[in-house]
Amino acid sequence: MTQGSPTSSGALLRNARGRVDGTEAELLLAHVLGKSRSWLFAHSDADVPPAAAELFDALVARRESGEPVAYLTGRRGFWTLDLAVTPDTLIPRPETELLVEAALSKLPPGQAARVADLGTGSGAIALAIASERPLAQVSATDRSDAALAVALGNAEALGLRNIEFRAGDWFAPLAGERFDVIASNPPYIAEDDKHLAEGDLRFEPRGALTPGGDGLDAIRVIAGQAPLHLHMGGWLLFEHGDDQGAAVRGLMMQAGYAAVETRRDLEGRDRVTLGQRVAVGNE
Repeated sequence: MTQGSPTSSGALLRNARGRVDGTEAELLLAHVLGKSRSWLFAHSDADVPPAAAELFDALVARRESGEPVAYLTGRRGFWTLDLAVTPDTLIPRPETELLVEAALSKLPPGQAARVADLGTGSGAIALAIASERPLAQVSATDRSDAALAVALGNAEALGLRNIEFRAGDWFAPLAGERFDVIASNPPYIAEDDKHLAEGDLRFEPRGALTPGGDGLDAIRVIAGQAPLHLHMGGWLLFEHGDDQGAAVRGLMMQAGYAAVETRRDLEGRDRVTLGQRVAVGNE
């Protein structure tokens, strides 16, 4: 596209829909113009300045090459929140909202509680819980300083004060502390999974997607260490792959958790497994 007279937003979208998904084209143009998608629908004849049209064309080309829309716009909606995301963080996905729902089911409204989110990334899970349970104190950890900077920026933008972020791997920053609920969306994709070379996953931080091997190493570590950080009767919850439900249940029962169950997403796929810490020995 060359510089010239303004082009209408509707014409730009019609041309882009032959190259990328229509909804994605709308998101990209709305981002460039600083408008909402609903504004685009109501102003399809609005003139778009040449510079903005060229930027839009460049973003469409990058999307054609596979770059995720969330990284191109720097935003992704999750739960009821609008979050900043960068290539240093995973892109929050709708299926992860099931983990938030499960965690909230173990946190009665109106009661104080302590919650930990391990491997927080953009802060999506921790921020969603903090927004829904204002009396809870949420501690979120991540080994990536860059990811923590994104999460902290999201918390500040949302005005959430009942959340803190700590640098370190899993429980390392939480020594000696106990929680009522521990939630995690850890890396769980098997090292040889073909999906790692497809779609948006190609652009996301690999260390946040797979721990190597069969994909369960992070879950093994967290399940093994969590009893030292859970109050009696507290809950541990994981998101995992849709083919890992039985394996994760087995790991948690082997580690001594009670009331172990797997919850399924809207398509009937295993997605979140949880278990409760119970007394062992003389505890």
